[in-house]
Parts: sequence; C-alpha cells; structure tokens
Amino acid sequence: MQDFEGKTAVITGGASGIGRALAARFAAARMNIVLADIEADALDKAVTALAERQTRVIGVLTNTMLHESILELAQRAIAEFGNVHVLCNNAGVASTTSGGRPVWETPQSDWDWVMGVNFYGVLYGVQVFVPHMLAHGEPSHIVNTASLAAVLPGGGSYGVSKHGVLALTEGLQSDLASRGANINASVLCPGFVNTLIFAAERNRPDALAATGPMQPEAQAMVTAIAENMLAKGKDPAEIADTVFEAINNEAFYILPHPAWDDIVKSRVEQILARGGVATTDMTAVLRRRDAGEQF
Repeated sequence: MQDFEGKTAVITGGASGIGRALAARFAAARMNIVLADIEADALDKAVTALAERQTRVIGVLTNTMLHESILELAQRAIAEFGNVHVLCNNAGVASTTSGGRPVWETPQSDWDWVMGVNFYGVLYGVQVFVPHMLAHGEPSHIVNTASLAAVLPGGGSYGVSKHGVLALTEGLQSDLASRGANINASVLCPGFVNTLIFAAERNRPDALAATGPMQPEAQAMVTAIAENMLAKGKDPAEIADTVFEAINNEAFYILPHPAWDDIVKSRVEQILARGGVATTDMTAVLRRRDAGEQF
C-alpha cells in the first residue's frame, strides 16, 4: 500500500503509546484517523491533539474484548469516513499481578483479561474489518501488534497471547494471498518501548479483578524491567515510522529491535536441535543495554 492521503486508518489502543504514535504518523500522511481506546479521558486528549493539527479524526470508546464493541467501531468509522484502508489491532495489556506463579496457578481472571484484549481483540478486528476491506476492494493493510514475546522463550498469559497473535497473523496473510485479496498483513514484534504497558491494570475490568498478591521477588523483577528496560526503550514514534515503512513496502514481519536477533535465532536453533526449553539471560541483556544497545 503506497497511497495514503485521504485514506482512513483505524487504531485500537490509540490513546497512548504505540497507538498514539501510529495515529500521528498516519496523520502526517494526511490520512483520516479513527482512534479507539477504552480510556475515555486519554482518548479525548489524543483526539483533541490531532484535531488541533487539522487532522480529520474521531475517537470511539472501545472495549476490544467484546466483538460487538469492535463492530460498533467499524460502523462509526465507515459512517464518518467511508472505506477503511488501514487497521492497526494494537490494544494490549500485561498483568503485573501473577508474576512468579506457575501457569497452572495463574488465576483464570488473568487469562481471561490478557487473552481477551491481546488475542481476541485482534481476532475480532480481523473478523469485522476484513469482510469490509474485501468488499470495497481498494488497497488495504492490517497490522497486528504482537511482541518479541511471540518469538522468544517464555510463558504466562502475556507470552501465550502474543504467540497466538503471531500465528493468527501468519494465517491471515496466507489466507489473503491465496484468495488474491488486495489486502496485506503485518505482525509487529517490538522489544522494549517507552509506553504505559506496565500500568495496564488501571483499565482492568472489575469483573476480572486480580486475585492474590504478587510474590515479592516477582514484583521486584517487574519493577526492574519497567525502570531499566521499558523506560529506556525506543520512542513510540520510532516504532510508528518503522510500521509506516513496512506498510509502504508490504513487509510482513516487523521487528524494530535488531539487538534481540541473536536471542531469537538461538531459540530457533534450540528447537531444531530438539533440545530443552530455551531461556533468555536477562542479565546479559541488561549488560548489553548498558553498553548502548536498544532492546
């Protein structure tokens, strides 16, 4: 997809972080913008900021866990701007309350919340918007935000959800190509980005409230990652530039953090060696980060 001006982009999780940066980048290309988010105040501020730059933009309060909410998002977008050409299924959360627990002890509420937003939110976006894009037939592109967690060893609700997004998007691209659709897909797998992902609990539904305290050592690990890695991660605007280039070039895999390449490669090699489960040496990652590499 190379013609952006006057086209329409829909972005979930669009009120902050990568989503808001994507909106700004698409706005710079003179696209119409539909921001979707569950946080009303942040959504209003993001819409106002874009409108002040003369961007044609609307905000739609959206709960990506609900199919009907995504359907309403599509209806609002089409009613306002007509055909949708770019869809960024970007909304995502990470639970900070279950660290240190084995997967069999992770509360069902964590699985339901994280999978509901990170995986089913993407699936619902695909289910709702692909038929619309197929019907209008104009060049279109779908970007599903996964994470490097999708290609690294690890588990928990976050890792499982992101592995699911990767597999879903690979299947989506294959299905689109086999049908000759005028739609391409990409999967975004960033490393650490300076966002509020560790504060996602603020938007957790009451019905899926966390249960049980986080183990102290696990809480310390989360804090260390947030302070030492996430806050010093790449700027969301840099990720947005990389995504825009990928859409323009119809690239599928978007991995903006090459510092992780050798670790991803080592995991694949471990799989092909039929060995044990691969691990990530976070101490080595921190050492390399301190030496100037961006993870």
